[in-house]
Amino acid sequence: MIKAAVMGATGYAGAELVRLLSGHPEAEIVFLASHSYAGRKFSDIYPGMRTVCDITLSDDDIAKAASSGADVLFLALPAGLASSYVTPALLDRMKVIDLGADYRLHSADTYSAWYRTEHHSSELLAEAVYGLVEIHRDEIRGRRLVANPGCYTTCSILTLYPLVREGLIDPDTIVIDAKSGTSGAGRSEKLGSLFCEVNENFKAYGVATHRHTPEIEQELSAAAGRDIVLQFTPHLVPMNRGILATCYAKLRPGVSDDDVARAYSMYKDEPFIRLVDGSPETRYVKGTNTVDIGWRIDSRTGNIIAMGAIDNLGKGAAGQAVQNMNLLFGLDERTGLQIAAGSPF
Repeated sequence: MIKAAVMGATGYAGAELVRLLSGHPEAEIVFLASHSYAGRKFSDIYPGMRTVCDITLSDDDIAKAASSGADVLFLALPAGLASSYVTPALLDRMKVIDLGADYRLHSADTYSAWYRTEHHSSELLAEAVYGLVEIHRDEIRGRRLVANPGCYTTCSILTLYPLVREGLIDPDTIVIDAKSGTSGAGRSEKLGSLFCEVNENFKAYGVATHRHTPEIEQELSAAAGRDIVLQFTPHLVPMNRGILATCYAKLRPGVSDDDVARAYSMYKDEPFIRLVDGSPETRYVKGTNTVDIGWRIDSRTGNIIAMGAIDNLGKGAAGQAVQNMNLLFGLDERTGLQIAAGSPF
């Protein structure tokens, strides 16, 4: 059994991770921490987990986590904290999967510019691997520090990656219009996340400044073999969970629908990617680790509209973290994640 520890266990992503690990046939939770709820049982905070996970929460103490006997430590913490906790000595004791942003970007300067905080262990950036399994599977195996990708980025990168890699689009024309449910804003109390502020409303936010932008650019630039600068605008939708990314780009001259289909065939054996005919819908991926991707070519404008849907707490966070754990420990990456969306949707 893989012994797992989670810090930041009572945030939405952390709680989803606890739910998945509790049902994982090859994992055992040995340590849970929450700064806000230390001393209380996890199931007191999330009553739906009564008898499933009644572990008493500790404070966010990295020394306690390190001495817990865990094989893997998941960090579901605000930006800046993971980089102050992770050290080479910690990595000698356990593998670390960071659900936050601290190790996703290759440059500490880029990280500081977008996240407005200091990176406290920039020497580890070269060791960290970007944990988007469908693209970096071979690099992840054998590593001890994994940067779990962001939710918007997972959806956007996987939706666009085949088109960029195969040179089917002009990467300078990429526009990503993405929508997320309110759980993406986290569980802390914020005016903008209150029911009366969100319900019956739809808005863009982080316009031209959203922190996931450099992450998307970094990975698509690697696919293109050149620097890409793109337009990314997120929106808040009055639903609990889910992301839909609608991505626009100009097709290269002569590119056909068959060419596009061949490019997306790179995903034909991926267990968590489904290519769909038409527009993906968030309800069909809710609660899962699945990405649904579809596309349409607009012959009138010469553009392609590529669409992706994920659960922001699933493939966008906790599910992806478990997928990375499975890969790190030599398990079938589907273990504990073969979950279909519920019905009614």
